[in-house]
Amino acid sequence: QLQLVESGGGLVQPGGSLRLSCAASGYTCDYYAIGWFRQAPGKEREGVSCLSSSGGSTDYASSVKGRFTSSRDNAKNMVYLQMNSLKPEDTAVYYCAGVYELPGEFITIATMTPTRYDYWGQGTQVTVSS
Repeated sequence: QLQLVESGGGLVQPGGSLRLSCAASGYTCDYYAIGWFRQAPGKEREGVSCLSSSGGSTDYASSVKGRFTSSRDNAKNMVYLQMNSLKPEDTAVYYCAGVYELPGEFITIATMTPTRYDYWGQGTQVTVSS
């Protein structure tokens, strides 16, 4: 089965940047759509960004659009989330998740519910604070 491991979280000041990485193993990730989620204390897990299996299509939550960029390198089985202009409200545990992508299917922010994804990483903490 697909195994995912996130890294790159940490403490950053407001306005700073971080790049999260998600390493895939077990299966080649070429056939899997990947989503980035986050969960803050006391809040529900929310979708941040989703990428098609090829990386050619992406979508973002309105709260991060223009600040976050997701990408993937299928040759390296890696997925990335570049986070710029970070705000305190971005503080959360960030997760990458994967689901087999059916032909012609593209998951959007509106449809990327956590239950749609079958494989999850353990999460990485991002704290934005001065």
